[in-house]
Amino acid sequence: MEQLTVRELGARAKAVSGILAAASPKQKNDALAAIADALVSRTDEIIAANKIDLDNAVKNNMSQAMQDRLLLTPARIAGIADGVRKLIQLEEVIGKVDYGVVRPNGLRIQKTRVPLGVIGIIFESRPNVTVDAATLCMKAGNCVILRGGKEAFSSNTCLTNIMRDAAASAGLPADIIQLVPDTTRESSNQLMKLSEYLDVLIPRGGAGLINAVAENATVPVIKTGVGNCHVFVDESADLEMAVNIINNGKTQRPSVCNAVETVLIHRAVAEKFLPMMKAKLDEHSVTLHGDDAAKQVLGECVLPANEDDYALEYLDYQLAVKIVADVDEAMAHIAKYGTNHSECIVTKSLENAEKFQRGVDAAAVYVNASTRFTDGGEFGFGAEIGISTQKLHARGPMGLDELTTVKYLINGEGQIR
Repeated sequence: MEQLTVRELGARAKAVSGILAAASPKQKNDALAAIADALVSRTDEIIAANKIDLDNAVKNNMSQAMQDRLLLTPARIAGIADGVRKLIQLEEVIGKVDYGVVRPNGLRIQKTRVPLGVIGIIFESRPNVTVDAATLCMKAGNCVILRGGKEAFSSNTCLTNIMRDAAASAGLPADIIQLVPDTTRESSNQLMKLSEYLDVLIPRGGAGLINAVAENATVPVIKTGVGNCHVFVDESADLEMAVNIINNGKTQRPSVCNAVETVLIHRAVAEKFLPMMKAKLDEHSVTLHGDDAAKQVLGECVLPANEDDYALEYLDYQLAVKIVADVDEAMAHIAKYGTNHSECIVTKSLENAEKFQRGVDAAAVYVNASTRFTDGGEFGFGAEIGISTQKLHARGPMGLDELTTVKYLINGEGQIR
C-alpha cells in the first residue's frame, strides 16, 4: 500500500464512494466472502505480523490485559472471518424504506436508507476492530479510512492489505478500505479536520482518545467505547446469581468496554455477599478497591478507594466496591461516575428493577444479566462499529442501520405548490 497523506486518503475514498454506494447487495456480499476466505487462507501471514506487535508490547511493558486485546490466534482469526460471513446473512439496509405516504396532493414520499458516505475510524489496540469496522462499513455501503494505534500497526497493515486485495478480486475498488500509515498524533488531528472528505468520524478507545476527538474534530463525531459499567446488588438479589454476573462481567474479558468496573452492594446483604464475591474473584486474582464499609467486612485485602477509583475504567483485573443504602443511592452513584454505557441491577424486586431501568441513563440497562451482552453480535446486529454512549443519531451497539442516513424520494405528476 502506498504511503499516502491523510488528505490523499480522503480524496481517494471520496472518489470511489459513489461506486460502493451504488453496488448491489451481491457485489458487496461477494467482496465480504472474499475477505473472509482471505483472512483464513492468509492466517500465517497475519500471525507473523501480529507477532511483531506482540514482541513490541512485551518490550514496552504492556499489561497482560492489553496484550490480550492485541493478540491474534488462528482461532481468533477464524472467529473474525466467521463474523464477516455473518454479515453476508444480514438483511440489506441500503434502499430499505422506513416510511412511505401518499399526500393529499398525490405526491408519493418514501424515506429510504442510504450510506453515510466516507467514515473515519480512530481506534486503539484491538486489531479485530480493523476487520469489524471495515466490513460493517462496506456492508452498509460506506468507504472507510482506518487510523489504528501504533501498538497494532503491523497487524492492522497486514489485515488492511488482505481486505483491499480481496475487495479488488471481487470487483470493488481497493480504496473503499484504507489505513492511515502514520500513527502519530498529527495524523489523528488531520483526520479530525478532514471535513471536505469525511462524513463522520468514530473514535474507539479510552476516554482520552474519545474526548480529544470530540473536542477537536470539525467532522461530525459519534462517541463510542468508554465503559465505567456498574452492577448493583439489591437486598433481594439472588446472591449466587450476582456472584456469577459480576465474575463474568469482570473476568471473562476485563479489557473490553462492557466489562464491569464497579460493584455497588446493598448494605443489608453486604456482610454475606462480599466474602462470596471475593472468593470467586480470587480465582482470577482480582484486586479490590473499596470504601471503609467494604474494608470492615473483608479486611486489609481491600485497598482504599478514592474518587478516581470510582471514576476509572480499569480494563484490568481490578474492581471498585462500594456499599450503599438502597437503589436510590446506587442510582445516584451511577449518575455521578457512570459513562452512559451499560449498567445492571441484580434483584428479585420488580419495583426496583423497573425503577432502575427507568432512572439510569445509559445505552443499555440490565436486570439480572451480565453487561458483557452489550455487543452487536449478542444483540443480533452482526458485527458492530462500537457502542455509542451519546444520544444523537445512534446509541448502544452500532450495527448496519446506525451506519446509514436517510434520503427522501418524492414522485409526483406535475404538482406545484
